[in-house]
This record gives sequence, structure tokens and C-alpha cells, in this order.
Amino acid sequence: MKKQLLLLPLILFCCIVQSNAQDQGFIKRYINKIINDTSDAAEPQFLLYPTLAYSPETSWEIGFSSLYVYYANKDTSNRLSEINGFTFVTLEGQYGLWFDHANYSDKEDWFFLGRLRYQQFPLYYYGLGPSTSNDYLALVDSKQVLIKERVLRKLKKDFYLGMELDFNHFGSVSFEPNHPEANFDLPLGSEGSTNIGLGLGLVYDNRHNVLNVRKGLFSELAYIQYAPFWKGQYEFATIISDNRIYRPVGKNNVLAAQLFGQFNTGEVPFNMTSALGGESQMRGYYYGRYRDNNYISNQVEFRLLPIPLGFSKRFGAAAFAGAGTVFPDFNNLYLHKIVWSAGAGLRFLLFPKKDIYTRLDYAFGKDTSGFYIYIGEAF
Repeated sequence: MKKQLLLLPLILFCCIVQSNAQDQGFIKRYINKIINDTSDAAEPQFLLYPTLAYSPETSWEIGFSSLYVYYANKDTSNRLSEINGFTFVTLEGQYGLWFDHANYSDKEDWFFLGRLRYQQFPLYYYGLGPSTSNDYLALVDSKQVLIKERVLRKLKKDFYLGMELDFNHFGSVSFEPNHPEANFDLPLGSEGSTNIGLGLGLVYDNRHNVLNVRKGLFSELAYIQYAPFWKGQYEFATIISDNRIYRPVGKNNVLAAQLFGQFNTGEVPFNMTSALGGESQMRGYYYGRYRDNNYISNQVEFRLLPIPLGFSKRFGAAAFAGAGTVFPDFNNLYLHKIVWSAGAGLRFLLFPKKDIYTRLDYAFGKDTSGFYIYIGEAF
């Protein structure tokens, strides 16, 4: 499990300690602008900061992260839009460029939601199914291009309908067994594949701030078809159901819950199977620790934003728990194969006027754990 050691918390700590020091130089002015949030609430804001991480498969990783947030037409009655990017290189010669975005037009008539990944990066392959060993079978190296875009038009208040595009190129693939004597069958798609999916999505969304939802509902139901006749290599289909609810508890606290499912039918290459783990769902598990055609998970999180401290109103906290499983089909969905995760974290109010926190989470599960540092809540 990768340990992310971002430099932003150190910068924030230094700035808090020196908040009363005289402002000198560009760097101090830049940091002061971020920490003290001197801009107008309606003005766009941009943040750029260095990152440092380590994992056994990459050695040291050096990169930069960025975040751009804005209101359409600088009108704070519109929903907050965000674009974030991350680029990195490692001492093992790996590299990547990531972009995620959630953008609303004026009056929220259009909603654009998507992500882009270009990377040469290894992943652990544990096999398929909910009962795989804790020892990974192989380290899989590849070059990947992933583009997932949703263009949604408002039908009526908070309801959106639109097209979804999913492009996934998985090339230059090599499997390096964990043990030289290991004997296992290579999964479907082990030689690499290019898959293009087209589909429809129906979304209900009344969130105002996607990075820190205090009250609202989000629900997405999507169907995506991957087929050879539009250049895909395998023919399969995916249904995604993502449902989230946020309820205020008292003045500053939030109770959030999510129920997520991804269901595949047809010839599914292993890199397109439903995967459990990551920084937003089933935290504590390596993304892809469990894989199969289908995946269900749920999580609950209680957020104190901020903690009622006498010396500062910029620190918050959260506690969370979740459960999930993967399975080949509904005839083989067993409750005793569900895995759990739990954890807690600290929050720092990065942009007070836009109510955006950066989070440091520690999560653990069955024989696993992990640290996560990101801007914005997990869901």
C-alpha cells in the first residue's frame, strides 16, 4: 500500500506558525493568499503544491498537484465547479498525468463530469474473486490511457440526462510473477486491449459544493455498452449505480452515506473488471485488491467541520466505516465474503470562503491499512 507523504501539510503548518510574520517574497505571498483566503468568494482560486510518495513497486515518487475551483459567471448561486490535476515521475521510470473535473454551466443547465488518466504504472494482480490470497500473483506493468466523460443536460430541477463515453487503452502489458515458481492462468485481456464504451446516464444531483457537501442527494444510474463494432476488442456491458446522501447534524456536522454498485456482463478483460479499494471507496484496501465482474459497497462517514476548538476554526475530523465485496454473478454472492474497512481522519479548512477542506485519512481493513491525503472529501 502506497504511503503518500504530501508536502502541503508541512507548508500549512509552517504558515500557521508564521501567520503573524511579515509577508516577504512571492512564495510567502502565495501561501498567505491560500491560508488566509484573501480573495473574494466569487473569484476563481488556483492551488499548486508538490507531492512526495513511496511504494515498493515505484520507489520514490515526485509530483505536483493542482486544484482550480470557480463559480460559473462568478455567481455564487451557481454550484461550485472544480478541476484538479496530478502529474508524477518515479525513480523507477514510471510517470503519469491525471485530470478530474466536475463542472456546471450557468444555472446548472449542463453538467460535465469526467476523468483522464495517462500513465505508465504497475498494478498488483491478486487474481479474480472474493477469496484471493493476501500475496499478489503478479506485478503487471503497462501503459494506460483512460478517458471517462459524461455530458449531461438538465431535464428539470436537479435531474440530468446525457451521454457517457468510456475509452480504455491498456497496452505494453507484462506480467512479472511474485514467485518464480508461481503457476497461474493469465486472465482475459492479459495481452492488453483497447475498449470503447458508449452509454446513457441519468443523474439526480442537488449538491452545491461537490468537494464538501453539507446537505444534499446524488444518484447516478448509467448503462455503458462496449462492443467490437465501434473498435472495442471485447464485447461486454456495465451498469453503474451510485447513490449518496448527506444530512446535517447540528450546526457544523455532517452524516454522509454511499451505496455503490458496478455490474458487468459479457467478455470482461481483467483491467475492466469491478475493483474494490482506493482513496474514495473501501479506504484501506489497495485499489484492485479484489476484482470480479460485479462489486457492491457501502460506507458511512461522520464529519465534524470544524471541530469546536478554542484556538482555531480551521481543523475538522471524520470517522468512517464501510463494507463491500466482489462476485462473479448473483448466484455466487455470499455474505461471509464481505470485507470491511474503518478509519478516521483530520481535516484542514483550506479555502474558508468556499468551504473546502484537505483531508488526511487513515483506514484499515482485513489484513490491510493505508494513509490518504487529498483535497475534498472522499465522496
